[in-house]
Amino acid sequence: MASDRVPGPADHLAWQSTTVRDRPAVYGVAGEGIPLLFLHGWGLAHHAYKRPLKRLVHLGCRVYAPAQPGFGGTANLPKGSLNLAGYAAWVNEFLDAVGVTEPVIVVGHSFGGGVAIQVAHDFPDRVRSLVLVNSIGGSVWTGEGATVRKMAQRPLWDWGIHFPSDMLPVPHLTKVLPVVLEDAVPNLIRNPGAMWRVAQVARTADLTAELEELKRRRLPVVVLWG
Repeated sequence: MASDRVPGPADHLAWQSTTVRDRPAVYGVAGEGIPLLFLHGWGLAHHAYKRPLKRLVHLGCRVYAPAQPGFGGTANLPKGSLNLAGYAAWVNEFLDAVGVTEPVIVVGHSFGGGVAIQVAHDFPDRVRSLVLVNSIGGSVWTGEGATVRKMAQRPLWDWGIHFPSDMLPVPHLTKVLPVVLEDAVPNLIRNPGAMWRVAQVARTADLTAELEELKRRRLPVVVLWG
């Protein structure tokens, strides 16, 4: 059962703790209405998503936003479960832990999008629809003139070295960067091993077969990319 509630305004997440597999899990919840599960991206947490989560509450959703394993105070997954299937199984048990029994809308950003796809594939009765925002797990464009390469072809050290220059084209960088760092830096300090392991999972994810299956099932999916 949930405990240790941190209250706030009705449209702000109230932070609570629960247990999943007898290990601590932290999550935010707010709103009333259709249940919506929000799965954050790699290294991020609630600070980076305050405005969109508030908007989802205003649209009439009851938003559940867990800190996924290895981030934000939620315990790591066991080594044998450090893959998208392991994260999806954790999400399934998290929903049980917080008492959600009806199908949910699942919104996933980046790494969270990959987890969302896996949840919908492995636990079809849990998901009524998907919203994927810059999700991992898709195939790479290989047509004539293609310059896109798979994430797995870019070493982690290269991501780190070029992070500042990669961020330069981002609109409103002075607003975006502090919010990203507010989540990423504490997570990196608190649990650098988890950050590294999850990055490896994200870089090598290939969910094309799972996406084909979701297409066959005619699951409603919205894809946002930018």
